[in-house]
This record gives sequence, C-alpha cells and structure tokens, in this order.
Amino acid sequence: IMAVTIHEVSHGWVARRFGDPTAEMAGRLTLNPIHHIDPIGALMIFIVGFGWAKPVPVNPRYFRRPGRDMMWVALAGPISNLVLAIACAIALRIVIYAHYNSVAFPAEATMALVRFFRFGITINVVLAAFNMIPIPPLDGSRVVAYFLPPHLERPYRELDRYGLIMVVLIVVILPWITNGRIDIVRAVASTALNAFSAIFL
Repeated sequence: IMAVTIHEVSHGWVARRFGDPTAEMAGRLTLNPIHHIDPIGALMIFIVGFGWAKPVPVNPRYFRRPGRDMMWVALAGPISNLVLAIACAIALRIVIYAHYNSVAFPAEATMALVRFFRFGITINVVLAAFNMIPIPPLDGSRVVAYFLPPHLERPYRELDRYGLIMVVLIVVILPWITNGRIDIVRAVASTALNAFSAIFL
C-alpha cells in the first residue's frame, strides 16, 4: 500500500513541479491510500496476486516541453520505489548490525523487522521494474515515447487504449498458456532484484 501510494503521489508531485495542477485539484497529492485505490486493481491482487493503483491524472498541456516533462513525470514513480527500496536496504543493514553486535533487541523483533524490510525491498524493486516495461500505459512507455521519432511516437502512444488488455495478457495469460515458460514479469523482476542485491545488499 505504501509503495503504490508513494509511486502515484510522486507522479503527481513532479507534474505539479512542471506546472500541471490536475493531480492537486483532484486531491491526489495525498499519502492517504484511500484516494489511490483502484477497485479492479485491488480485486486483482486477491484473484491473481497482482494489482495496481488508480493512475494520477496528468495533463501535458500545462507542460512547457510536453515530451520531456512527461518522461520525468513517468520516471518519478519508479524512482520513488527505488528510493524506498534503498531505504529498506539501509534499515535492514542497521537491524542486522544491531543484532550481531549484541545490541539489546529481542530476537522475535529482529526477525519481524528483517522480513518486513526484505519484503519492502522486493515489492518496491519489482514495482519499479514492472512499471519500466515499455508497454503503454506503463511508465516505461512514456520514457520510450520521448526518444521515438514523431511518425512513430503518435501511434505508439495510441496503444494506451489497449494497455490494460496488453498488461493482463502479459502478466496473466502468457505465463498461463506457456505453463510458466514465458513469464516476462518474473524475468524482469528477477533481473532487477539480482542487480539491486548486488549493489545494495
């Protein structure tokens, strides 16, 4: 809940910095998760173990340089998750250091905190990596669109209308029909977690 809430607020906050008040006027620049819950996305968490939050509204017409500014707005979400993952990694190291250096800390509390921060690392790294897959309307598509030539950018952005269907196909249907042999999300998540662990753990 914390990860997806901060992810969406980061989009809105950066958009506001570039001149777009849409998210602020919609009451989305808040850390109250109730304002970010998507009913279908929440239901999917219980059905398939994967879901999403309600996207923060962004109006590129307010931007001075729409393509560039939209790219940074898109990157703000994954970057916020990486920052949270790094914070969890630092906290995890502190807890482990305290435990092995005879600091008065109950073993049960240590194990609970270790599990909490490890899960915090996993969920934030996976969320950041998944959102950088360049499939509209995921954040990675906004970054790719900025670097595309004009004659390709527009049709690429128009894929947004099929975005939810494409995401469900890749996340749910493709792994199911291939019996797990083709699982793009798992591959991306595994690669991202291994890279993060090698650098920060």
